[in-house]
Amino acid sequence: MKNKIHIYYWSPFISKVATVNAVLGSVKTLKTYSNQKYEPHIINAAGEWNKHKKELNENGINIIKLTDSKIIENTNYTGFFKSRLIYLYLFLILLVPLLRLLKKNPPDYFIIHLITPLPLLINYFFNIKTKTILRISGLPKLNIIRKFFWKKTLKNIFHITCPTKATTSYIRELKIVSPEKVSTLYDPILNTRIINKKKWERSSFKLNNFYIAIGRLTKQKNFKFLIDVFSEFIKSSNNNLIIIGEGEEKRSLQKLIEKKNLKDRIILVGFKNNVFKYLKKSKCFILSSLWEDPGFVLVESAYMNIPIISSDCDNGPKEILAHGKSGILFKSNDKVSLLNALLKFENMDNKDINEKLLNCKKGIKAFTYFNHFKSLEKILEY
Repeated sequence: MKNKIHIYYWSPFISKVATVNAVLGSVKTLKTYSNQKYEPHIINAAGEWNKHKKELNENGINIIKLTDSKIIENTNYTGFFKSRLIYLYLFLILLVPLLRLLKKNPPDYFIIHLITPLPLLINYFFNIKTKTILRISGLPKLNIIRKFFWKKTLKNIFHITCPTKATTSYIRELKIVSPEKVSTLYDPILNTRIINKKKWERSSFKLNNFYIAIGRLTKQKNFKFLIDVFSEFIKSSNNNLIIIGEGEEKRSLQKLIEKKNLKDRIILVGFKNNVFKYLKKSKCFILSSLWEDPGFVLVESAYMNIPIISSDCDNGPKEILAHGKSGILFKSNDKVSLLNALLKFENMDNKDINEKLLNCKKGIKAFTYFNHFKSLEKILEY
């Protein structure tokens, strides 16, 4: 055990986000492909990983219990005000336990996701004998305060990983750290064995001829915009739309659908553990987000050979869809542009659709579990 390289993962999450699956995938790749060279551990800060204990135990992944708190075990803290309050509370209750853990049992590497100010401050102010890696899980919005904070706290950082090439370039251009400390590490999205199993699970869903959208029902995903445009589109077509996900906008979206008298044509089906059996039956996947980095469902849809229509928002969609060679891009938040994209898809012949599908399938190979492991290993051995 002593000659193993120990890696702690820090990723407290206060709502259902794709980063959770990325962390799970990352630790699994270390256990699966490293020939026992690496020993990954997940820090369970305040109960957030309790629901995943069975899965982690089955994969031989160690869980470090940091506190007895279960405040983020079952509750989604969505919304700006509520989320900021819980961030502050977590900072206060986790500071001493995390510092004690890192002082007493420092890992070789400390990979930090999501709520990162606390570990960054500890890394900056205290003599922690570990190499800290900041994982940027989405396109960062840097106001003056956050930029100043990063300039200070990232001085001692070992490395920064970004989910797309565009975000990597953006972070390097900020000149907060030296460029060689920043690299692209694609998320481990594609576990082909599991996807191939899930897509054949039986489904009782009966709707036909439908487009599909997937994501949390939040402002970022821009589903109100999608419903507005689709309500115009289906006036002259026999298409339907289903939206998979839960979130704080569910009630307002349902009211909008009812107001437009389209509850039989546009359906909110809620959160689903298995989206693949729905994707398999869909006509086309639509991503209407205001920002994505990279966009897990884009990669999953591409693997399932589902045509994609996506906004050209920063940063992931344009990169994954090769600026339109692998799917149809529309101008973000532009109703006319999306409507034209839908009409374009309806009139595309099979040859053009298959060409885009093939291009997209080639482009998503970087998101497999094994490719993630090989890229991460290069960083760890740098």
